[in-house]
This record gives sequence, C-alpha cells and structure tokens, in this order.
Amino acid sequence: MNHILLITTSYPDESEGAAAAGTFVQDFAHALSAAAQVTVVAPGAKTQTRQEHQVQVRRFAVPRQPLSLLSPIHPTHWPAIITTLRAGGQAVQQACETSPITHSLALWALPSGYWAMQAQRRFGVSYSIWALGSDIWTLGKIPIVRGMLRRVLCDAANRYADGLALKADVERIGGKPCAFLPSCRALADGRVKTLRDHPPYRLAFLGRWHPNKGIDLLVKALELLGEEDWQRIEAICIHGGGPLASQVQTQTTPLIQAGRPVIVGGYLDREGARDLLNWADYVVIPSRIESIPVIFSDAMQMRCPVLAMPIGDLPQLIAKHRCGILAATVSAASLAQTLRQALIAAPADFAAGLGTAASAFDVVATARDLAALLERNAR
Repeated sequence: MNHILLITTSYPDESEGAAAAGTFVQDFAHALSAAAQVTVVAPGAKTQTRQEHQVQVRRFAVPRQPLSLLSPIHPTHWPAIITTLRAGGQAVQQACETSPITHSLALWALPSGYWAMQAQRRFGVSYSIWALGSDIWTLGKIPIVRGMLRRVLCDAANRYADGLALKADVERIGGKPCAFLPSCRALADGRVKTLRDHPPYRLAFLGRWHPNKGIDLLVKALELLGEEDWQRIEAICIHGGGPLASQVQTQTTPLIQAGRPVIVGGYLDREGARDLLNWADYVVIPSRIESIPVIFSDAMQMRCPVLAMPIGDLPQLIAKHRCGILAATVSAASLAQTLRQALIAAPADFAAGLGTAASAFDVVATARDLAALLERNAR
C-alpha cells in the first residue's frame, strides 16, 4: 500500500470545529486513508503527533495562525515566515525519516510545495501540488515569490487546481499540464431531499460577511423585492459573520421590522450547515470574487440549486450541470431579478443536474481518483 504524506497549512484541530478552513482537507485525508496509508504534516499550537482514525497527524509549532494571514509584502511578518518555513521543513524531514513515504501531496503550492520539493531533493520522494487561488492569484504577483512558485510547480510530478480558470493559470505559470481537482468536504448524510415544485420557497446564505462574498448585494437585492415577490418566500436565512456584521444587522433590521421573513444568524458548524442546506430550496451565492466556493460544492452534495453571480467558474459549472440560475451581472438589481426568476420556477426542475454535480463534487470520489492516479504513477 502506498504511503502518502499530505503536507498542508490548513488542518483543523479539536478546538477549531467543523467551520475551520481546513475541514475539507481533513475529510480528504480520511477518504484517502481508505486507499493508502496517510500521514499529515500541518501547523499547530504545539509540536505533537496523534492518531486520528486511520490518519497520523504530525503537528509542528508555528508562531502565528492562521498562516494565510502572513504575507511576504509586510516586513514585520518575515520573522514569523522564516520561523514557519524552518519548522515546516523540519517536520516534513522528520516524517520522511520516520517511515518510508511513497509520494507527497502538497496542499497548497506555497509553502507546502516548497517543503515537498525539499523532501524530493533530500529523500527522493516525488510530490504533487494541489493549488488554490490564493497561491496563484496573490503570491504569483510577488516577483521573488513568483519565481519560487514556478519552480515548485515545474518540479512536481503532478499539478492540480481546485478551479477551472485556476487550472489554466497554473499551467501558464508552471509551464506544464494541470488537472482539475475539486476541493469539497463530506457533508451529505444519506438523507433524500425532496425538491419542491411550488412556492413559497426557502432561501439561504452561508458564508463570510465580507465585500468579496457580496452579502451587501444580497441585502440590497432583498430591499428591491416587491410584495408579490415576498409572497413567494417562506423565509430567507442569512448565516455567517465577519467585517460587515454591523452593516448586515443594520440593513436587515428594517426588513424584519416590516414583517419580511428574514432570519439572521451566526456561523454554522458542519451539522448546522447540513441542516440549513437540507431545509433550503435555494442557496444564494452573491459573491463578487470567487473561483468555486465551498458553499457551491456543499449545495451540490445536498441537492440544493444555487442562485449565483456570474463570477469565476460558476457560469461554466451552472451551464454544464444545470444546477441553478445565474445572474446577468454582478449587481444588486441583477440578483433581485434572479431571485424573482427563481421564485416563479421550481427547484425540482434542477434535480437531474444536481445529481451529476453531486457526483462531480464528492470528496470520496476525489480521493479515490487521486489514489488510483498515484498508484499508476508508482508502478
């Protein structure tokens, strides 16, 4: 059996709960352990090794978390960056010295890919890169870092990206082929959802209250709906939190006072998210900037059609799977029109497309496909 080393900067611990950024990495590691021996190297509050079901998790202490908040463009961050780079490299080295590793999978290109490249040079362990948009679209803009990014991608045995447009960018920077590998968590619990065919409908938003996520556009779109539109809405639940929290509370208060069925709540853990998507008839994705948001793959697993802005890979995915309705432009007015369109349609009309999309965004299938590919490459 292959022994796969997952090198990642995002992996939840017991205190972070199901809403942590690395939750889907944990789900992926557990799914992959059905086909290979899996060891995870990830940052933590302290250095320790523990067994997590069939997965061994090796933590290395870092001075600051989450690592995504560290940026090389800020000189004051460099001491923490250097300490983290050294600690991560040592942790990967120790993992390779402890047990023979067949292959490393770096999540994500930097700094995980850099550590994997070091292990390849020292121990001869081949590696693959799974890139996120933050790697390519943010770090790729920094001249010195861009050179390292190119080298890490070029030296990898395989390159994967969790977005379709991102895949093309990885190929352009690395100069070699890249495959699409969706990042998704295990959310479906086997319940069979009944898609309704007549209003009133239930709408849901789940995510950060941040300008990039377009929560302000959603609230504005709700303000533009008329009485006839609201008659077709049983309720809209808005869950999350973030820098626009006070604005969300301020702007939704008049709607609630006017008797509109608007429910505002905080972040949800995995079980809460599952219940929300099982309850909802439509999930609204009003983002200004996205590749493929996690909420999209969550919605597909829960057979919940989406109402989304035309950004990132969503136009291509919605057209391919016919799993929702796309706004014409990124604006509150266009989103309001999309909501009206959904309210006179039927979620049941999207059943077939949701089924194919759910198969495409299945963490178990993703892990199985990757394990099979690595098995072929090892022969």
